[in-house]
Amino acid sequence: MGKRDKEKTGTEKAEKTKVQKTVQELPYERFLRFGPENLTEAELLAIIIRTGTREKSALQLAEQVLNLARYPKEGLLGLYDVTLDELQSISGIGIVKAVKLKCLAELSMRISMARAREGLNFTSSGQVASYFMEKLRHRETECVILVCLDTKGQMICERKLSEGSVNMSLISPREIFLAALENRAVNILLVHNHPSGDPTPSKSDIKLTCNVKTVGDQMGIPLLDHVVIGDNRYVSFKEAGWFC
Repeated sequence: MGKRDKEKTGTEKAEKTKVQKTVQELPYERFLRFGPENLTEAELLAIIIRTGTREKSALQLAEQVLNLARYPKEGLLGLYDVTLDELQSISGIGIVKAVKLKCLAELSMRISMARAREGLNFTSSGQVASYFMEKLRHRETECVILVCLDTKGQMICERKLSEGSVNMSLISPREIFLAALENRAVNILLVHNHPSGDPTPSKSDIKLTCNVKTVGDQMGIPLLDHVVIGDNRYVSFKEAGWFC
């Protein structure tokens, strides 16, 4: 290869590298020029991913990540349900980037729920169900949550009591009320999901609810409701008149 050919080849490589770099930096440039509200979901993710590979830009990696989302959640909403292993199945997404993406999904969920919580009255069973529906309805395992409320029916905090293969009869009222006292709750709620999609309470659901209701009345921290989340529907013990 002659000197001129070598120079030509070197120039072509430099131009290719420059083009690849420009493509990867484009989301940053668009962010600075137009603001985050004018970026696509893929461009926003590309900024988080930051770097691509020799074969793919960060933007192309971001598009592959978004394609992992499962119906009915698409785009960024679906990222919450994508696993670390699924993210790492994409060439160019290692454990560090996968963890960052899962943290992004968790932060997005928490911000969304914090906004949804503002102004809600948690003494309304329907509002309680609406608040927890998207968080719980698609879970493959059962999750039991204690909700602590203040005098105005506003949420003080939510505490996960159990997750996995849950035997409701083994959840201790003592554990529930220790958490309620710790958070200075005036009233409490119980919320849990049924992965089967059917929110009909089981015998152990009913037994736990009766026990907690009795103890709460004695302690002056009433259990206002127990809401069971199914697939886009719910059952409220209060609405159904099932309190003991």
